[in-house]
Amino acid sequence: MKKAKLVLEDGSFYDGYSFGADKSISGEVVFNTGMVGYPESMTDASYRGQILVLTYPLVGNYGVPEKMISAETNLSENFESENIHIRGVIISDYSKEFNHWKARASLGDWLQEQSIPGIYGIDTRALTKKIREKGVMLGKIIVEDCGEVAIEDPNMKNLVAEVSTKEVKEYGQGNKTIILIDCGVKNNIIRSLIKKGLKVIRVPWDYDFFHLQFDGIFLSNGPGDPKMCTPTINNLKKAIEKNIPIFGICLGHQLLALAAGADTFKMKYGHRAQNQPCQEVGTKKCFITSQNHGFAVDESKLQEGWKPWFRNANDNTNEGIIHDSGLFKSCQFHPEHMCGPTDTEFLFDVFLEMLK
Repeated sequence: MKKAKLVLEDGSFYDGYSFGADKSISGEVVFNTGMVGYPESMTDASYRGQILVLTYPLVGNYGVPEKMISAETNLSENFESENIHIRGVIISDYSKEFNHWKARASLGDWLQEQSIPGIYGIDTRALTKKIREKGVMLGKIIVEDCGEVAIEDPNMKNLVAEVSTKEVKEYGQGNKTIILIDCGVKNNIIRSLIKKGLKVIRVPWDYDFFHLQFDGIFLSNGPGDPKMCTPTINNLKKAIEKNIPIFGICLGHQLLALAAGADTFKMKYGHRAQNQPCQEVGTKKCFITSQNHGFAVDESKLQEGWKPWFRNANDNTNEGIIHDSGLFKSCQFHPEHMCGPTDTEFLFDVFLEMLK
């Protein structure tokens, strides 16, 4: 058992033990308050460049499922992408023994396979309280006998370019065809669109798709600062001018807002969980949502014709925008869940209605 420690940019550190790959790394330290879903979270490309702190006290007890590829979609059935995207994971108590009918390996073995370090024995409650008070911080994991690394800010990179598909891919069959702009798309977004009977053309984040035949545009989730995605924003501006229906999720929501002339900002510590309450503006409807984002839309900068659609019930930050025409809509949360509540799955039907 090797010793390991988390060192934050302010010089504070937390001692623990290594249970993943013996490797020292740096990244942005963020926390997730979900009770379950570590395989889905770790394979979510929105976590690219981040060191993930899981606040639930016991992690690893249900292991990791087998990597099964769907014959229909050629996508992994149990994960949200084909690889782990976090830089490292921090937990309080690691369960070496696991038990679940789908499990094929321990969390520690899976991390080792994918060269991702993990630390357990950390006071994650104290660490989370610090992040809540001071905001998201940069840090590094140092594993015994694995050398030092410098602390680097992943948000200085174009993380979307790292995780987006490099080629055009097609999925499903249907009377309606949509362009899916892949900024780090979760597999369940693609699954959800296919289930609605849509043909999906998945394109890279900076791809000029206007020569293709399609009925609407779907913007995916993804990591990092949305302002890094200038080609995507410019393509969206053209689509808005052409009155092409657009729906965005998470980073896609932020990109649509930027294309519409609004602004985005870095949040103090973001929303990462499966229990975020969001209220539909103008109604008493409140939905429990799955979220993973560190940037948000400044709704005070929305231009004429645009209005807020949803707001977070905890901190009142914007969670969705809508245009008066009904052609352009987006949400900050994840209606495709995976993992998390299914309260807002109906938004895929909203998108279908937009295509008519």
